[in-house]
Amino acid sequence: MLLRSPPTVNGLRKLEFLQSLPISLKTLSLKDTNLSQGTFFNSSTLEELHLDRTPLLINFLQNIGALPALKVLSVAECDLHGTLPAQGWCELKNLKQLDLSGNNLGGSLPDCLGNLSSLQLLDVSNNQFTGNIAFGPLTNLISLEFLSLSNNLFEVPTSMKPFMNHSSLKFFSSENNRLVTEPAAFDNLTPKFQLLFFRLSSSPTSEALNVEIPDFLYYQYDLRVLDLSHNNITGMFPSWLLKNNTRMEQLYLSENSFVGTLQLQDHLYPNMTALDISNNNMHGQIPKDICLIFPNLENLWMAKNGFTGCIPSCLGNISSLGVLDLSNNQLSTVKLELLTTTWFLKLSNNNLSGQIPTSLFNSSTLQFLYLSGNNFWGQISDFPLNAWNNWVVLDLSHNQFLGMLPTWFVNSTTLGAIDLSKNHFIGPIPRDFCKLDQVEYLDLSENNLSGYIPSCFSPPPLTHVHLSKNRLSGPLTYGFFNSSYLVTMDLRDNSFTGSIPNWIGNHSSLSVLLLRANHFDGELPVQLCLLEQLSILDVSQNQLSGPLPSCLGNLTFKKSSHKVFAGLVAAFGSSSLEWSTEKAYYEAMGPLLVDSMNNLGKYILLNFTEEVIEFTTKNMYYGYTGKVLSYMNGIDLSNNNFVGAIPPEFGNLSEILSLNLSHNNLTGSIPPIFSNLKQIESLDLSYNNLNGVIPPQLIEITSLEVFSVAHNNLSGRTPERKYQFGTFDANCYEGNPFLCGPPLRNNCSEEAVPSQSVPNDKQGDDSFLDMEFFYISFGVCYTIVVMTIATVLYINPYWRRRWLYFIEDCIDTCYYFVVASFRKFSNFRR
Repeated sequence: MLLRSPPTVNGLRKLEFLQSLPISLKTLSLKDTNLSQGTFFNSSTLEELHLDRTPLLINFLQNIGALPALKVLSVAECDLHGTLPAQGWCELKNLKQLDLSGNNLGGSLPDCLGNLSSLQLLDVSNNQFTGNIAFGPLTNLISLEFLSLSNNLFEVPTSMKPFMNHSSLKFFSSENNRLVTEPAAFDNLTPKFQLLFFRLSSSPTSEALNVEIPDFLYYQYDLRVLDLSHNNITGMFPSWLLKNNTRMEQLYLSENSFVGTLQLQDHLYPNMTALDISNNNMHGQIPKDICLIFPNLENLWMAKNGFTGCIPSCLGNISSLGVLDLSNNQLSTVKLELLTTTWFLKLSNNNLSGQIPTSLFNSSTLQFLYLSGNNFWGQISDFPLNAWNNWVVLDLSHNQFLGMLPTWFVNSTTLGAIDLSKNHFIGPIPRDFCKLDQVEYLDLSENNLSGYIPSCFSPPPLTHVHLSKNRLSGPLTYGFFNSSYLVTMDLRDNSFTGSIPNWIGNHSSLSVLLLRANHFDGELPVQLCLLEQLSILDVSQNQLSGPLPSCLGNLTFKKSSHKVFAGLVAAFGSSSLEWSTEKAYYEAMGPLLVDSMNNLGKYILLNFTEEVIEFTTKNMYYGYTGKVLSYMNGIDLSNNNFVGAIPPEFGNLSEILSLNLSHNNLTGSIPPIFSNLKQIESLDLSYNNLNGVIPPQLIEITSLEVFSVAHNNLSGRTPERKYQFGTFDANCYEGNPFLCGPPLRNNCSEEAVPSQSVPNDKQGDDSFLDMEFFYISFGVCYTIVVMTIATVLYINPYWRRRWLYFIEDCIDTCYYFVVASFRKFSNFRR
């Protein structure tokens, strides 16, 4: 008897029903339901129980022992949490298949798991389990045929020593765990198993082991899928793996340290559909007979190596080949017209050149085209487009294309990413671009484009736009007005005019706003404070004026991964094994194996590209990308005409890494609350009209690497030379004549010390004069004047005579004045 759902949805009645299941019931499936809390089952005949994606409490496993006949238990993604109990479920002696994947379970596997001697399938992937599996209960489960440990915190020996006696083992998956090496004594052990599927890769956070391919693989002759990616395995390309396993279907060896040339066996491999050797250190030419050896390839990745020479034209004859990635090599020759049968073609960052054949852009199958970083040239503005073409990505950046911007792709309703940057395109942005209502990523930077941005260009899905380093002009009227999903807006180094539009505050997803080096004027709109996701703001080198909006101090600078990837445009999964190859095995193991095999699929993310954001900090122009970009945040308001005091609220930017307010007309004092900027690495307040003392509390900022208050009207002592402030030289303080103390040469007098009390945030223009400095300066100046006069009189006789006549006249005048005054005084006395 088979039951797929409970007879009612009433919680109480459902609970009563499950406590008294029909006597003859064999299989019960309650997937994607909402059982009552405390539900338990009671049946002496139930053999299969499927509860995937059904919320359960962890104590459910303690009560499952009431089903003694149970052979299949699947509780994947049931949000169990906690640690596995050591009783109840471990009493199911007949259990053959157990799926606990995706439950956020932690701790080590309980020893009682080893009592399930009949277990054939065990999936504990996507949890938080810990411990070295060599010393756990898995070593006792010698009936296992399928074991998935992926995405946990296990320590997994590369030697597979704990499973050498598991003669039935066919499928083993350990991805994103910590790999550990075994002593040399365990090398060359002969396993009793013959694997069909084997995946072993380390966690991205683990240290590289620099090991060779595990020895036990020399004894495997029936492998269909082998995945050793992301392990930093050294040595030559293991051609012997193909020689030993002639029915290999998928081989993944990316992100290792294989060296040498690609040596292939002189043998036909008709079952091979996927080969990935990207991100290694291989070199030489791609074998010309690769098409004969793998006639049915579907996916070929050979990126990030050192391959040279030509791209075999025969690859275009493999009708099944859909994905070809040969990017980041040193390939120099290609016949593009012969590669139009693929749907994903990536040849970026090679030494390829020549003109693009019309047939490439007119292909009815090509959807993803990456040709960036080469030397292709010519005009592409008048190429016809096949009406059946469904472009998704078009990347022609960093080449030598010229002429007007092409428009033949604007009618493609699937086009999501366009990169034509770093070429020699001229003229305006065509109004036809307004038809690109599905584009998510647009990069036209570093060309010679001019004119206005069409006001109609405002694609709603647009997330990243780069128009920097052109000659675009005019105001930002309504361009991007409706692009409410914008994450990056990069308009640097153009000639835009007018004010920054207020509607920009409506773009709640905006994280990066770069308006540097334009001609924007007016005040900085307070609507910028509405951008809760804003993390990088650069409006430097403009003509902005007015006070700084104090509400900018409310920005929280949350970590954002959205600004890192420029359009995640596609992903596809590669099935673990072909159905035709192991159909009988699937049928023998049942549907649970099918579900688990789907989890073993190799999913490839087709990122368009990683974002690169250029931003000035620490007196340097940096390009931020990847994980560093996700954490980067900063504000650059320098080289404008801002006036007034620095808002004390800026001291609330506790997560900011860089703040540049230099080259403005700011007045008042430095807010002492700036000591709250605990994460800041670069603080530049130079070239303003700031006065008062430098708050000594700033020395509490231990993360500060670059600091400058040069060329202001600051006075008093410099901050104490401790922590980071002990590394700053005199250049950080120059141009402030009333500052004293190290590292400056002028010392502070004792009288000046009491006057160095710290002002509060309301301090305006209150400053004091160092009297000792005044007396010293006056004395020096007086001495210089007297010495100068004496020198001139000594050298020049004419001026000496004139000086004597002047003195005589002065004496006569003084004598006359004294006599007259005395006479007046005498008359007054009378």
